[in-house]
This record gives sequence, C-alpha cells and structure tokens, in this order.
Amino acid sequence: MASQAQLILQGGAGLDADRWRLAEGATTIGRWEGNDVVLPDREVSRKHAQIRHDGGQYVLVDLGSKNGTLVNGVRSGRATVLRDGDEIRIAPCYRFVFVDSDATVPVDPRPHGVRVDPIARTVSVAGQVIKPSLAPSQYALIHLLAGEPGRVYSRHEAAAACYPDVAAGVTDQALDGIVRRLRARLAEIDPDTEYVAMVRGHGIQLINSA
Repeated sequence: MASQAQLILQGGAGLDADRWRLAEGATTIGRWEGNDVVLPDREVSRKHAQIRHDGGQYVLVDLGSKNGTLVNGVRSGRATVLRDGDEIRIAPCYRFVFVDSDATVPVDPRPHGVRVDPIARTVSVAGQVIKPSLAPSQYALIHLLAGEPGRVYSRHEAAAACYPDVAAGVTDQALDGIVRRLRARLAEIDPDTEYVAMVRGHGIQLINSA
C-alpha cells in the first residue's frame, strides 16, 4: 500500500512541525488554530487554502485568501492539481513542497543550508565556511536574516543592520547591491540554491537555513 502524500516545509519559521501527512479528505491551511496546518502570520488568511484528495489525485484550492497561493511561482486559481515536487508558497513567509503518495521523500545526506556562527563571525553554506570572510555589510545582513529564518525583514530593518549609523540615508540601490553581492558569495559554494530572497513589497528573507 502506498504511503500518504506529504506537505514538507522548505522555508518559514515558528511552526511546530516541518511535514504533514495529507488527509484522505481535505487538509486545511491557514492562520486559524482549527486548521490542520496552522501558519501564525498576519499575511496568511484565517482559512487560506486546502488540499483535497479527489479521484486519486490531490488538488489545491485557494479559499479566497487575501494574498493568494502560488504553485511553482504561479498564482493558483480556484483549483490546481498537484504533481510530485510542486512548490507551494503561502504569503511571503512559507514555502512547501508537495510529495505524492507514490514518491519517496528525498533524503540529502550532505549538510545543507546557511549557518551563521556569531562567536567566530563565520558563515557556512552546505557545511562549508565561506572564505575569504564576507564584507562587514554582507555579514551584518546575513546575521540579521539568520536570527529568524523565514521571516521577511523590511528594507529599513536590513539597512539599519548593514549601516547602523546612516540607516535613514541608505538607498534602495545600495541595499540591492549588498543583497546581490551576498547572493554571489553564497553561490560560490552552492550555486543551485536560493538562500536570500527579495519579497516584492515586503522585504528580504533567508530561506533554506540550516
């Protein structure tokens, strides 16, 4: 007998679990505590979406949420059939992958993610320390983001971390430059994974953290 399909957390913080087995009927997702998957963030609607098991396949249904639900980067309509490996994003903070019941959950034995050591002031990617060290502004930004992975920090918060003495005068172009150079340094070790995401209209977040 095939195992149940699963929803696996890939990015986000503050949750009690990182994977959920999908019910044979419907699995509800939202901010309300009565949901099967509770996402405690104000950008998530009380009843945001549900995944239904219907006719041997799983279907994602957005329940008229305020901010919508993305499947593989595309805003979902009223119903979207899910395929193994589909990425589901709910609000800026939460990113999941759908694993079908007939698939094997992938296991990567290698270290993964970004880790910041504030004592040694080092940053590692996939278990490998970045050398030479990051520039002070880049380290300040990744240190801020790593404090609460998955949280979207505003541009003002990011600017204050990078340039604490002149935060009010930091331009968008200057901050974008720091993000671009930080991404490039992380990509020197792991070019296939996005770790620092710009969330349009909201700010910056760290995903895929260790």
